[in-house]
Amino acid sequence: MRTIAVAGTFDTKGPEHAFVAEIIRSLGHRALLIDFGTRGPSAVQADIPAPAICPSFSQPGDRGRCVAEMARAAPVFVSAMAARGEIHGIISLGGGGGTSIATAIMRALPLGLPKVMVSTLASGNTAPYLGISDIVMVPAIVDVSGLNAVSRRIFASAARAVCAMAAIEPPDPLRAGGQPLIVASMFGNTTGCVNAARDFFTQAGFEVLVFHATGTGGRTMESVIASGAVHGIFDVTTTEIADEIVGGVLGAGPGRLDAGATAGVPALIAPGCVDMVNFGPRETVPEAFAGRLLYAHNDQVTLLRTTPEENVAIAEFIARKLNGYRVRPIVALPLGGVSVLAAPGGPFHDPAADQALFATLKSRLHPDIPVLESPEPINHPDFAALCAESLLARIRNHEPR
Repeated sequence: MRTIAVAGTFDTKGPEHAFVAEIIRSLGHRALLIDFGTRGPSAVQADIPAPAICPSFSQPGDRGRCVAEMARAAPVFVSAMAARGEIHGIISLGGGGGTSIATAIMRALPLGLPKVMVSTLASGNTAPYLGISDIVMVPAIVDVSGLNAVSRRIFASAARAVCAMAAIEPPDPLRAGGQPLIVASMFGNTTGCVNAARDFFTQAGFEVLVFHATGTGGRTMESVIASGAVHGIFDVTTTEIADEIVGGVLGAGPGRLDAGATAGVPALIAPGCVDMVNFGPRETVPEAFAGRLLYAHNDQVTLLRTTPEENVAIAEFIARKLNGYRVRPIVALPLGGVSVLAAPGGPFHDPAADQALFATLKSRLHPDIPVLESPEPINHPDFAALCAESLLARIRNHEPR
């Protein structure tokens, strides 16, 4: 029997959560009802009432203030329960306010703990709610307002889903199989490099976690590095920095490369795919870039070639971050092209832009940071081997923290 937290605004959606709890109990599991409603008492009896989470709600006041306070208090309260092993999954039903609080709770919970959010907002932009968590969002279809033929079906399916996920005891996803971990960043244009390097790492006994450098992927990789679970960083796809600086849609925020500074583990960094900035369909490219070199990756993705000036800014960003690393990283430069598109004959081949990038990196990096240079493009097997073998040698010689 597993314990599933059924968390929600019971003051407005109590019967709906009670229905989900009954489905969970019918499947042989325990339903733990957690009320984070901010409008007052509910007809549904909660195992953990709102005042137990945030005592100031004994006298509810301004709703906006109450929601903000609950969104801060509830994640701390529920994550502590998860750390003590008191819950094995969580499910919630909500509209705008309920989804905001429930997903804040879920984002604070460990990777791998089942999280199901049935929401009226699930068909729109879910990025603010998901963050870098493994939340499963289910469209509510109808409003979470009463029980009817449609809502019963949706709620019951979601309840069965969280129970099925919780019934399986997964290994710790950050230490699966007990193998030491290396994290790697990858894009379509660096797949050859990462796949070749992964062969070296797996043969050396490492498990490799690959993150797609799409903004969310970079932020997720940073959080895994910060968790202290990894033994090496193979960050050869730093393209998100180009988007962050130039204004593309796949930036990972100004904190990209920060986790490695304090992680104290060996890292190899390459300026992979910083020749490109990502936008949606061609008509979505800002007017400010009219006349610039564009490449249609597909109908939904348009790439903008970075200029020498932009490459200088990108290199300065990378150097500034790497100069602060406690354990000096290795920087690898694929002089033959930082992506498939930038290699000789490719649409983004621009020696002047590349030279601005490489020269700035070499001049701005601290002298103690080794810089490896290869005449090959980033996906050439020789470049991948150079990078993989260099990182493995650094890991072998690294003294544990």
